[in-house]
Amino acid sequence: MAKKTAKAPAQLRITQVRSGIGRPALHRRTLAALGLKHQRSVVHEDNAMIRGMLDQVKHLVRVEEVAGEES
Repeated sequence: MAKKTAKAPAQLRITQVRSGIGRPALHRRTLAALGLKHQRSVVHEDNAMIRGMLDQVKHLVRVEEVAGEES
């Protein structure tokens, strides 16, 4: 039987490219929960919770997939 290799989860680099000023409070709180500030990038693991948050603010952010680091 073939041995399964543990693959590191994919990660997303999220960069805020538009301001949250004048946006609904829900959008501003979502940006804060993601740890974003204008023109800054953060890296989060790719999961359903993060994808849902990104769907709310997709017009304010840029998302790039980065290779996960193996431990």
